[in-house]
Amino acid sequence: METIEQNNQSLCIYSISSCLLLTIIYVSSFYIWNSPLSRDHSNVIKKRFFSGFIMTLISPGFLYFGMSNKVLEKTTIWELLGLRWSGLLQATFIPLFLTMILFLGPLSMQGFNGEWKLYAELPYWIENTKSLIWWRNQIVAPFSEEWTFRACMMPLFLQCFHPYIAIFICPLFFGVAHFHHVFELTKMGVELKHAIIVSVFQFMYTTLFGAYAAFLFVKTGHFIAPFAAHSFCNHMGFPDLSEVRAYKDPLKKAGILCLFVIGFVAWYYLLIPLTNPTWFSNNLFWSKRVL
Repeated sequence: METIEQNNQSLCIYSISSCLLLTIIYVSSFYIWNSPLSRDHSNVIKKRFFSGFIMTLISPGFLYFGMSNKVLEKTTIWELLGLRWSGLLQATFIPLFLTMILFLGPLSMQGFNGEWKLYAELPYWIENTKSLIWWRNQIVAPFSEEWTFRACMMPLFLQCFHPYIAIFICPLFFGVAHFHHVFELTKMGVELKHAIIVSVFQFMYTTLFGAYAAFLFVKTGHFIAPFAAHSFCNHMGFPDLSEVRAYKDPLKKAGILCLFVIGFVAWYYLLIPLTNPTWFSNNLFWSKRVL
């Protein structure tokens, strides 16, 4: 009995250490180029794309060697990574729909401002696909981050902790990883104090989003679920309430604020029902779990 407990402790220590090391390697991979150029410069973006690609290959190794043999005997590494066909369609659209409900306020503002018309115009999408910044924000960054911090880390935590505990521990690594923006902001001429304040704010909301993304991954058992939510959130950006104050019509302003609240409340009450694991054929991370 004592030996089993010692093995479990060793496994948990190894899992946490692996995730910490993976976080350090992930962030460091973007700074090995040591470029004086802005992060939005095409050369910097291309080099970081390459770093992201290499990390996509390296990260699963931490998962494979960190999982217990008992788990690997019951399932495959692909299923642990959230790559499976069963429930894929539901995992793609239901979490995206749920996230859109959360952004009901900002989406309504886009509708009032006429921005929705752009989504129906082909030139809008063509121009976006020509932009490396768009590819970084909508595809590469969400894919790379969700692959490393959710698909490769969450199973390691889930073999040691209850899902709800793992959901709130894993995002801390994701949040801390964003502190590297302090260096980028100071390089751009931003005062150190202001750069730290901005990074602390980023840490808070990226950690909260990380918990949401981890929840989606655990409940659906699919990588596509947090990836779709992450890409959509990057597109929308952090909700800016200062835009609401810009409306001169008090009724319109009050109506939009109500939509912000309605969206959050609806998301809160629909979160559990719309992520029922049985809808996604998920018996890996929830309910009668393999882990």
